[in-house]
Amino acid sequence: MKLISENRAFGGTHLRYSHPSESTNCEMTFAIFLPPFASKEKPVPVLYWLSGLTCTDQNFMQKAGAMKLASELGMAIVAPDTSPRGEGVPDDENGSYDFGLGAGFYLDATQAPWDKHYNMYSYITDELPALVESNFPVTKERALSGHSMGGHGALVIGMRNPNRFVSVSAFSPVANPTECEWGKKAFSHYLGDDTEQWKAYDSALLLASKTHSIPLLVEQGTSDEFMQEQLKPQALVHGAQQSDTQLTLNMHEGYDHSYFFIASFIEDHLEFHAGHLGLI
Repeated sequence: MKLISENRAFGGTHLRYSHPSESTNCEMTFAIFLPPFASKEKPVPVLYWLSGLTCTDQNFMQKAGAMKLASELGMAIVAPDTSPRGEGVPDDENGSYDFGLGAGFYLDATQAPWDKHYNMYSYITDELPALVESNFPVTKERALSGHSMGGHGALVIGMRNPNRFVSVSAFSPVANPTECEWGKKAFSHYLGDDTEQWKAYDSALLLASKTHSIPLLVEQGTSDEFMQEQLKPQALVHGAQQSDTQLTLNMHEGYDHSYFFIASFIEDHLEFHAGHLGLI
């Protein structure tokens, strides 16, 4: 690993690192916030945060206002980049924001040329936690959260890996990507034309398919410009009802898709995860 930057924050430390990734076959970047007194003798649990389209590891760390409460709770936060990057990593041929660089959709691509690098599912599920746990004073207790495309990733990865994450939450997630244009574009390129393969990365369909024991918390603003066409939160409700799965979906009048929304309710999510991580 290579240290990029280090900053003190709320008694803890915010660090950025780059490292060669086996999953994505390129150099990846992630940020980690370590609360005060995290040490080899007193390791802390980790909240992994997955950001949305066009974001990097820095959007959440700089805009969400999460570090003060994380410091008080004794919780580390890890924020990875949203896609592979670098020379040789393919991008959308038109440079669109919703596919390619910055838009990895937290899946493992099966189609060339995307399958060489776009394996964010494996990176988040296996490689990054192993790297973090071997290099920092953290435990193997993990929670998962995210926003928009990252909310989709958090829900999918959490539900598919309840043995690896104790709780999952999301802000404005792309809940039913097999039925929205963002998802259809990304999935058709990354996964091919067989729509049966898409279902493994659709949180609404995963909810409907069977009962999941992992705790789920979702926030959605009613003034979110993407809610009806791209996010489809009611598909989550329908999926939970079909499988009799417990889901908390909070609708917030007047809130949009921005980090103003995330910052308004992030403390609720930190406390939600802290309870499942045994911190409160």
